[in-house]
Amino acid sequence: MNRIEPGARPSPNIWNNPSTYELENRAVDPDGRIEQSMAAVRGWDGATVLDIGCGTGFHLPRFAARAARVVGVEPHASLASTARLRCRGLRGVEVLAGTAQALPVPDAAVDVVHARWSYFFGPGCEPGLAEVDRVLRVGGAAFVVDNDATRSTFGGWFRRALPTYDPAAVERFWSGRGWTRIPVLTEWRFERRADLEAVVRIEFAPDLAEQVLAEHHGTSVDYAVNIWWRRR
Repeated sequence: MNRIEPGARPSPNIWNNPSTYELENRAVDPDGRIEQSMAAVRGWDGATVLDIGCGTGFHLPRFAARAARVVGVEPHASLASTARLRCRGLRGVEVLAGTAQALPVPDAAVDVVHARWSYFFGPGCEPGLAEVDRVLRVGGAAFVVDNDATRSTFGGWFRRALPTYDPAAVERFWSGRGWTRIPVLTEWRFERRADLEAVVRIEFAPDLAEQVLAEHHGTSVDYAVNIWWRRR
C-alpha cells in the first residue's frame, strides 16, 4: 500500500503523518471561506468535479453533496485507499491513482478542477496545467489554493521556513498565464492546543516549529491563502 505513482511530487506532511494532517484539514477554514469564494466564480451543483491530489479524500464528500460526479486523483496508494474508504457508499464518487502531470481522466470530462496545497506551486507545474486544460470542459473552471506568504501569522511562519520563496515571482507566473487571484483570510481553529502543536510540527522543521509554538499562544492561527482561478 506504499506504492507511489511515478513522477509524483512528495507531500511529506500528509504522506508521513496522515492522521495529524487530518487534524489540520478539520481545523483549516472552519467558516468555509475558500469554498464560498470558489462557488462565487463557478459553482459545482450538478457538475463533474476533479480533485487533484485528493489525499485521504477530505474534500470529496463536501463536493459530492452538490456535484453529480466527483473524481479524486492521488499518487500515494495508502492515501488513495483511505479516500476510497471515506467515500464508500457515496454515489458518483471515485478515487483514481495518478498524478497531476498524467491525469487518468478523458479529454473535456470535468467542469470544476480543484487542487489545494497540492503540486501547483508556481514555476515548474506547467505539465500539470497542460493536463488541466486537457480535461476541463468549455465553460468549466479550475481552482488552485495555495499559501499567501505576504500576510497573516501563518504567512510569516511560511517565509521563515522558506526564505528563498518569492511570492512576487509566483504571482507573475499565475497572472501571466491568465489566472486571477482571490485573496482569502481564514484561520486554523483547533479544539485543543495539543492538536495545533502536532500540526505545526509536521509542517515545519523541528527548530522552527518549537520557535513559533513558543511565540504563539492559543488554539487558532490567522491564515492567508490565494485562490487562483481560470475559466475555460
